[in-house]
Amino acid sequence: MLGNVFVGPYIYLEPELAFVLEDGLGICGYVLGALDSEQFYRRYLEEWLPPLQARHPPPVGDPQSWTPTQRLYYEYYHPDIYFPESFRPFPSHLHIDLLPRAQGRGQGRCMVEHLLTALVAKSSTGAHLGLSAVNERAFRFYAKLGFSELARVGGPASAVIYMGKRLP
Repeated sequence: MLGNVFVGPYIYLEPELAFVLEDGLGICGYVLGALDSEQFYRRYLEEWLPPLQARHPPPVGDPQSWTPTQRLYYEYYHPDIYFPESFRPFPSHLHIDLLPRAQGRGQGRCMVEHLLTALVAKSSTGAHLGLSAVNERAFRFYAKLGFSELARVGGPASAVIYMGKRLP
């Protein structure tokens, strides 16, 4: 179910901006991007989610009793999309996930730089991303890559930091 929210739409809607990292043990990471976030989110709502909604009804009952799978089904009906007007200078977005065995060796940097190069080749003027406010390691990683904080959203326990970077 996680793949249907965080990976599948990128591979389906913008496969040319989806890159996979593989080592001797197999796939160990990916970086995914969208050139035009506004257009991507519109297509996500209009093209990607309806077939999932048709296969999986929304959860009912007390949300406190929902399983992790039911919480993900809820996302099919109530997607968390955040793209305020202030993000217009950063129209593209990305996210990256690496397994622990691929972290701390410069591969994440290479992957993000590869995606940013692809975005520049498609004339993007900037990119943004979101991360958990408690993930200080990721914050430092993105800051070293030239991203700066754009916004913080949510409460202390669930805050998301959005960071952006202008592209040449």
